[in-house]
Amino acid sequence: MATRKKSSTETAGHGDVQGRIVKKYPNRRLYDLATSTYITLADVKQLVMQREPLVVVDAKTGENLTRSILLQIILEEEIGGSPIFSETVLAQLIRFYGHAMQGFMGAYIEKTILSMAEMQAQWMEQSRQLPPEFWRQWQAWGQPVMPGVVENYTEQSRQAFARAQEQMQENVRQQTAQFWQLFGLKSG
Repeated sequence: MATRKKSSTETAGHGDVQGRIVKKYPNRRLYDLATSTYITLADVKQLVMQREPLVVVDAKTGENLTRSILLQIILEEEIGGSPIFSETVLAQLIRFYGHAMQGFMGAYIEKTILSMAEMQAQWMEQSRQLPPEFWRQWQAWGQPVMPGVVENYTEQSRQAFARAQEQMQENVRQQTAQFWQLFGLKSG
């Protein structure tokens, strides 16, 4: 009788968890249930780069540690290479914690990054069709196009944020007026 290899979620006993399970042990070692091997943060980074869905759980408690492991990888990348975040951006991110805008900023940053990833995917797909001569010229230009693209995207994002803010203010005005009308009072 042939036996089917269990998926990592079946092996882990985490029925509702989607993706590859990696267990983190107290000695900081990471164990990949799919390959039955110990792996490093670099291996986890590689899985992320390959878009492999994964979940890191505490081996003892089962607590989901995925966010902290991903933050560790980002920290190593920021320290080791060309950082994405300037000190100004990092300080501003810290200031959003505990502020009324925290929830909004999380969603806004997520949508912005997903949009940038979509632009990157489109760029990669379109660039495959370009001849090698284009890339030689691109390098000679010093890549002047990208700052313009980023500035344009940033301006569009700023305008969208301003429109959303105006819409929220209008909604508050309308709801306030409805409240006063409900009680037969004059607004303010």
